[in-house]
Amino acid sequence: MVDQSFFAALWQVLIELSPSLLLGLLIAGLMHVYLPSGFVHRGLSRPDLRSVARASLVGVPLPLCSCGVIPTALGLRNEGASKGATTAFMISTPQTGVDSILVSAAFLGWPFAIFKVVAAFVTGIIGGALVNRLTAFDAASDPEPAPTEEGRERGLIPVLRYAVIDLLGAIDLWILAGVLLAALLTVVLPSDYFASQGWSQGILGMLVVLAISLPLYVCTTGSVPIAASLIAAGLPAGSALVFLMAGPATNIATFGAVYRVLGRSILIIYLGTVVVMSVLFGLLFDSLLAAPAAMTAHGHSAGANWLGGLSAVMLLGLMGYLSYRRIRRRTSISSLPEPDLVLQVQGMSCQHCVSNVRTALEGLDSVDEAQPDLGAGLVRVRGAHLDVAQLVAVIEHAGYKAQHKSS
Repeated sequence: MVDQSFFAALWQVLIELSPSLLLGLLIAGLMHVYLPSGFVHRGLSRPDLRSVARASLVGVPLPLCSCGVIPTALGLRNEGASKGATTAFMISTPQTGVDSILVSAAFLGWPFAIFKVVAAFVTGIIGGALVNRLTAFDAASDPEPAPTEEGRERGLIPVLRYAVIDLLGAIDLWILAGVLLAALLTVVLPSDYFASQGWSQGILGMLVVLAISLPLYVCTTGSVPIAASLIAAGLPAGSALVFLMAGPATNIATFGAVYRVLGRSILIIYLGTVVVMSVLFGLLFDSLLAAPAAMTAHGHSAGANWLGGLSAVMLLGLMGYLSYRRIRRRTSISSLPEPDLVLQVQGMSCQHCVSNVRTALEGLDSVDEAQPDLGAGLVRVRGAHLDVAQLVAVIEHAGYKAQHKSS
């Protein structure tokens, strides 16, 4: 029956995804807690190829989505990073991450995963180098001081808090959507469906995938099972690579944020680099390593192994906990006293964004508490002598757009 086939495919995707995802989250948590503060921000100020390459390299293992990378990139810029280094970081970071690398290897094999990492790194370098070459050097004014190690938490609890609450909490719904869609595609699409569709082959298929991917928000980790299912249905691996490069690196919200932060010229270079390089790397992959039949979503044993099953149960449990937290937070927000001021925020599309907006506002002396509501796109602010212009400026400085919401 279709129902049984769907749930069997769903479970198979989960047991293949979960061990690598959980390991990647743990590694990312360890990196966040134990890497020295300011490690990402050093040596990026000069408008040269070395700074660009360093920024692109630093961005590759970081598990940030395309919307979460914008405030981080803005932080780099505010701390003195060149425009080229900032652009390189914005291009390479959302395409991959330590969790995405491990998940890609589990579903598509290490050759594909390594190729995708190299593609993200090189694409970031090219984009950053073009920005340095084609735009005037404009050093960030008044670089902010680098953070210190004083008072920084260490140990397992901060690692798990960052891995589960900050990282998994930012992408869990997208991962769930990706898993459901991957299972559905596995059941619905015949194994040779795309192979029999002329439009899906070669550069035409890549351009179709590109047109679909560019405006959408696609989580880099959650999109891997989808790509694996498409390959299993006959889509060329090069076209799947285009989807995994262009989708996570761009979306409509990102376009506006890049335009506001770095300007129209850099936005054009940013988009042009992602478009051209994703297609070129897709063609290169198909010419050098094309073996889509060997890289299917279910190339592993059909039987659920104990590690995969245990990891899947753990992942589902964590997702359930995060959903409970959201419901409880929504309930607590609705029961709070009337806020002193409400702001409408555009571009706040994940838990990273929520954390960034809350941190930015609560850094002001006049703000006692800021309660972002991701679903409504609102921030409820309480404090004394609140200055609307100052609040809006702080939010826009963090990479978002805000305005006062009148009652």
